[in-house]
Amino acid sequence: MSSRTAIKIGTRKSKLAMWQANYIADLLDAGGFQPVLIPIETKGDKILNVSVSKIGSKGVFTEELEKMLHTGEIDIAVHSAKDLQSTLPDGFEVLAVCERAQAQDVIISDQELDLQSSETILGTSSTRRIALLKHYFPRIKTVDVRGNLQTRIDKLRTGSMHGLVLAYAGVNRMSYDSLIKHWLDLDKFVPPVGQGAIAVENHERLPDAAKTKIRSIANHLPTEQRVLAERAFLKGMDGGCSVPVFGHAELELDGQIRLTGGVVSLDGRKLVRRTMYGSSATELGSALAKEVLKSGGAEILVALRT
Repeated sequence: MSSRTAIKIGTRKSKLAMWQANYIADLLDAGGFQPVLIPIETKGDKILNVSVSKIGSKGVFTEELEKMLHTGEIDIAVHSAKDLQSTLPDGFEVLAVCERAQAQDVIISDQELDLQSSETILGTSSTRRIALLKHYFPRIKTVDVRGNLQTRIDKLRTGSMHGLVLAYAGVNRMSYDSLIKHWLDLDKFVPPVGQGAIAVENHERLPDAAKTKIRSIANHLPTEQRVLAERAFLKGMDGGCSVPVFGHAELELDGQIRLTGGVVSLDGRKLVRRTMYGSSATELGSALAKEVLKSGGAEILVALRT
């Protein structure tokens, strides 16, 4: 009879979410746990006829999993770090952040694309991507496209659009690298907070011994520091996945964190982006948010919410 501790892992059902959950499960299995995957559909998975920004919840991909954490139906939940709201409900915490994949956006297609052509139509449901495309490639048209990665690619191949704007991490994890036609400049198309990283969330009911062991197995400290800075920035901006706020951190050779963040208006005409350096992730994120807000970001956010 196995003496290994069973760990129930909650995850969304999509192929990409299952890839991420299996990645965590493999780490925990190698670390002596007995992982059990429990896949569910979240509100964000069920409502596909409107954009995420119109569903009206900051936890569209996490709320159901957090309910299961609270009741003990699952022990941990695995998320794309970018799907986590900037402030978690009381009793919840990010237990571990895994080593990050490349964070930038890419454009995938079955054909060559001209990003300067007014004929080019790209699919995305992200307000950030739409606004940045309008800023840097104002001739391009966009259409809303929701669903998992495979569903979006199926929609692409119906001919209603010429390409899709996606996170490289998901494209790579689902083995679609051959479809990449453009890598979007990381300095211009700054990713959303947490993009490319996998987060493990838990509720305080999880025993301390299990927390300590899971964290020791799954957490990648350099990635965690970067994501903590980004999340502190997002919290300071009071933003979520429905607001075109972006933030990306890198670690410098001297151990300093370089954090770039900002916000762009939905029409792409106004963009505020700043970069700051610091050694404390949370202090840096908060300081950068204040700098962006006083540099014109506050006006953009007011306009977005009226």
